[in-house]
Amino acid sequence: MARFDSSLGKADSPDPANPAHAANPANAVNAGKKKRAWIIAGAGIVAVLAATAVLVPLALGGPTQAPSAPPATSESAPASGPAEVGPPVTYYQQAGPPAGSPLEKVEPHKVDVSSDLVGTTLNKGMTGISLEATDLADPDLSADNASMVKLLKEIDQPVLRFGGNSVDRRFFWTSTGEAVPAGYKGDKTHPVKAVGPADLARVKTLLEAGNATISLTVDLGHYDPARAADMVKNASEIFGDRLLSVTVGNEPNGFVFNDVKTGTGYSLDQYLRELKDYANAIYAVAPKVPISGPGAYDQKWWQPFVDADLPQKKILTFHNYPLYSCDGSDPKGSPTMANLMSQLMHDRAADYQKSALKVGQDAGLETWLPETGIAACPGSNETSRTHASALWAADYALNAAQLGITRIGFHSSLQTCKGGPPLSAICSAGAYPFGNGQMSGRANFFGISMVAELEAGKFMKLNSSGGGLAFSYALQNADGSTSVVIINENDPEKAAQTDVTLNLPGKPVTGTMTQLSGPSYKAEDQTVIDGAKSEPKPLAERATVPGFAYKSGTQQFKLTAGTVTVLHFTY
Repeated sequence: MARFDSSLGKADSPDPANPAHAANPANAVNAGKKKRAWIIAGAGIVAVLAATAVLVPLALGGPTQAPSAPPATSESAPASGPAEVGPPVTYYQQAGPPAGSPLEKVEPHKVDVSSDLVGTTLNKGMTGISLEATDLADPDLSADNASMVKLLKEIDQPVLRFGGNSVDRRFFWTSTGEAVPAGYKGDKTHPVKAVGPADLARVKTLLEAGNATISLTVDLGHYDPARAADMVKNASEIFGDRLLSVTVGNEPNGFVFNDVKTGTGYSLDQYLRELKDYANAIYAVAPKVPISGPGAYDQKWWQPFVDADLPQKKILTFHNYPLYSCDGSDPKGSPTMANLMSQLMHDRAADYQKSALKVGQDAGLETWLPETGIAACPGSNETSRTHASALWAADYALNAAQLGITRIGFHSSLQTCKGGPPLSAICSAGAYPFGNGQMSGRANFFGISMVAELEAGKFMKLNSSGGGLAFSYALQNADGSTSVVIINENDPEKAAQTDVTLNLPGKPVTGTMTQLSGPSYKAEDQTVIDGAKSEPKPLAERATVPGFAYKSGTQQFKLTAGTVTVLHFTY
């Protein structure tokens, strides 16, 4: 079987015959062009008034003032009465296609939102960042690093997951200051790191400053249940309720392929025996910490974990990189732009996630996807750092959430923007490889932010048709408001704006929007939200949907290609 390594930019391809990474493409193709959409409702009522000074989020240009209609008179009004006119508003101005672009007409997009619920929810903290376990030793993970605190706040209450390939190879926990054993091996860009209680205390300051939580992975590559239990005991005391779970080992199904275990190899039965030893040792010193696992990309490992007799077994975790075919043996699974921006990419991911959800739900376990990314391939490819990665990230996270996955972590690195892992959502300024700790977000980070900044709510059923390559989602908020997310993945260099007809389950009195945009699929460092490289504007500062029809259940507007648009309606 082929080797596989999930470290960003360092992975080799798994066996393409293994169904763990891709569902049957025929199932996705037969899904057709008709898409399901879900509406997302966020708490908070917004009215944008133009009578006074208004803060307006603009993607391009200045605000457009809506004219006030004259009051209807009894002589001019029809028998049924005139349509009600709302207060003056300021309309959102979105970016159009690049100048001179050939415009290909897109079939009009119709979205009908039902008041019926899907049965799943979008919770705060659903999206997060996955890092290497050795990153716990990095002094830049501290409340003193304002740039890192800012990033955490821009993905509202995220979970920081620490694991990756380093945990079973180059990570050494010690609470007594021991020297790293001689057998641990690293290199210039992947050094061996010792981590102790002082490191966890420093990371705690970052979590508090950025309002984040944490999930940890303990070393299974060097069998030592007592050492792992000591780490969890210290972590539980230091992090308290911010510690969400602990996983034993990272992708144990790949230990043989990745040379973690050599010689006689490593079997599923051996993993289950060692897992039980670890879980019992952890429970003895930290009985309230949930155990998650197996953190594997092979479906054959999921059910045995679920069936294992473990204390505090609470969460099924799995890993997935949808574009896994690094050697091109599966053309539809290769990391190309055509594959990334396709209906098949969306459908394959959904099929794989449904498989994991069934195993978890049948056992009454929560299901997490704590490590994911576009591709598990070494180095750069044509999807790396691109605006298209932002569109993908938003759709991937929302689709996972509406299916029932409750946590998702996009695997990333603290290394430099230039020379570091190209698929990382965050990166550091400065000299390669470790930079100066001034962190910033890449395009996919802003896609994550669009989802993270949504209010918690219940997904609602909807039907959609047309729109080309577009996906819609929906939530009903606690206050009764509705948010609609439309991800327009049509090519921003070629596609004309899409005419959208949105039928809502009520008659809104306000309708505002925020939008992520970029000039092309392949554009790097040009993805913006409301015209800036920042999180979405607060609800109270958002401008009105162009053409908003006051107290009308039907709204009609245009959306530019290559955008993620969040619409918020109050009734």
